[in-house]
Amino acid sequence: MAQSENLAAKTNIEQIVKYLEQNKTDDVSLTDIMSLAEVMAKSLDAHVEAIDQHAYSEFSAIAAEITSMKQEIAALCPTDMRNNSIPDAGRELDAVVDATENATNTIMGAAEEIMCADPSDADAYSTLVNDKIIEIFEACSFQDITGQRISKVVRTLNLIDERVSGFIERLKVQDLDAPQMEETEEERRRRELILHGPQHSGEGVDQNDVDQMLNDMDFDSIDAEEEKKSDQSEIDNLFA
Repeated sequence: MAQSENLAAKTNIEQIVKYLEQNKTDDVSLTDIMSLAEVMAKSLDAHVEAIDQHAYSEFSAIAAEITSMKQEIAALCPTDMRNNSIPDAGRELDAVVDATENATNTIMGAAEEIMCADPSDADAYSTLVNDKIIEIFEACSFQDITGQRISKVVRTLNLIDERVSGFIERLKVQDLDAPQMEETEEERRRRELILHGPQHSGEGVDQNDVDQMLNDMDFDSIDAEEEKKSDQSEIDNLFA
């Protein structure tokens, strides 16, 4: 197809050249000009059509990519995550905090009442202790409910991770070498004070290291130094 179109264009151009050679000494009329223009236009038809087809193919490919990307984004269900999944996870965690706080207060309150109870009346003391022990056991049942709530949050996070990871994999998104962000004052303070919150098992500072550090400290020398300062202050006050 392309070869035949190129051959036709070449033939048209050859006709124009031949015509110009034959009539180069004659006056060119408007009709001649129109005829030449028509021949030239026909000679360009194949090229214009080829360009149009290429442009159409390129724009069609771009449109297909955009449609595919929209489908991938829709598959993430971002509206559902924003309106349902993430808010639900936040509410579940809030409920875990409330349940843990209430259970802790109940357990500590019951333990305090047991410690403050008068054991002189054995029967009354035994009844109170039994009642408070039951309260403590009932309060400990919060762990089952909070475990279920946390499991729901974990499932939500896993679902979001699965969707986003699949989206990134299908689009073949590559990580960029982002410039290192300047450390803020708050980040520096947290790093220096090691305010990272509770650590996982095997992470953070080991209790044995803390004990060893305390054992290595010479508290006797510190106490002696404080006594010297105190004695000197008392002497100074005498002459004040």
